[in-house]
Amino acid sequence: MRVIRRALWDDLAPLCGLYLHLNSRTPVLPDDKARAIWSDMLSRPGVSVFVCEVQSQLVATCMLITAPNLMRGGRPHGLIETVVTHRDFRRQGHGRAVLFAALDAAWAEGCHNVMLLTGRTDPGVHRFYESCGFKAGVKTGLRALRPEAG
Repeated sequence: MRVIRRALWDDLAPLCGLYLHLNSRTPVLPDDKARAIWSDMLSRPGVSVFVCEVQSQLVATCMLITAPNLMRGGRPHGLIETVVTHRDFRRQGHGRAVLFAALDAAWAEGCHNVMLLTGRTDPGVHRFYESCGFKAGVKTGLRALRPEAG
């Protein structure tokens, strides 16, 4: 049975493990730093992490960030980040379930729109996002990287 919910304090370690299924080269944070960041995320207004749990195992997640906006009648923007499904649980609807939970939360908060950027080039990933209601080509995504300290 699948359970979709917002993440809790005790989800930190399994969530960090799940993130490795998106990028296995993700540097492991020291425990104290991970706990401080997680505490900030859980307490910060406008940040929600959704998880899908199957038999007490976290198998999918995504984060919704909402931001106030003076345009669009004052309706907030939403941004989806860090969409991950455990490789053994892909193509079973778990990623779709957390995305829909995040979208439902965004609409409940009155968001005008929800944006999602992906660095993945696999057309199947793009088709997945489009099947969840996201449309490619509506806006152009640009990214600036932090300059390296010299």
